[in-house]
Amino acid sequence: MVALTLSTNLDQLVPRVKWVHSFSTGVDSLPEAAFKAEVLTCSRGAGAVPISEFVLAAMLAFEKNIPDVWIHDVPEHWNFADLGGLSGRTLGLVGLGGIGEAVARRALAFDMKVGAFRRRALPAPVPGVEMAPSLKDVLSGADHVVIAAPYTPRTHHIIDAGALSHMRPGVHVVNIARGGLVDQDALRAALDDGRVAMATLDTVDPEPLPAGHWMFTHPRVRLTPHVSWSSPEGARKIFDLFLENLGRYLRGEPLEGVVDKDERY
Repeated sequence: MVALTLSTNLDQLVPRVKWVHSFSTGVDSLPEAAFKAEVLTCSRGAGAVPISEFVLAAMLAFEKNIPDVWIHDVPEHWNFADLGGLSGRTLGLVGLGGIGEAVARRALAFDMKVGAFRRRALPAPVPGVEMAPSLKDVLSGADHVVIAAPYTPRTHHIIDAGALSHMRPGVHVVNIARGGLVDQDALRAALDDGRVAMATLDTVDPEPLPAGHWMFTHPRVRLTPHVSWSSPEGARKIFDLFLENLGRYLRGEPLEGVVDKDERY
């Protein structure tokens, strides 16, 4: 079964369904019945390149003070600005799946120091990435924190008041994963007191945000409507991945992007 919106009577269909495929990378929005299918796959990796490019753009915009540095009149001082850079800065990755790996590779190319934390104690898949033993360790030394973890019951509000308290004052937080990973009330408090200098949020909770939500007007929030995956070839890659899996399924070969139904990613 493949669909953009799964049927409300999926419970009745599941006994006859051998394979459910999600066009999304995350499977947190799927109905519970989808996890009872014999095989569940997702579009893992399809958006890694455009999302990682979005993250680098967000970090560069923060460091280079874009768009505030743009001028529309004669400035008080010409040829002078107090801008930052990525070289020598430390990136802390929360999650190191396909998207996290793609971000890490690009950050290393900018001469950033890259640390990462993930729940499973596995070696770093990217040379040059330092695996942190705990979430606190990866957060405490980072200039930029990028949230790229899967959203599951275990990771709900993984970035809460306690996690935010471990971050370096003046940190830039980027969320391109799921809004539910962040306690948004705690984030607001950290933005208000300046511990978090800027939050670039492509994912929020709920989506879409209701009119008048504080994030729309907070001066330290840069908000985008869950579009970090978008690219000229984005939709084609998602469908190509499914078609490749369809061929594998028909040939009786192992599928790509198989979801661990217990871990929920």
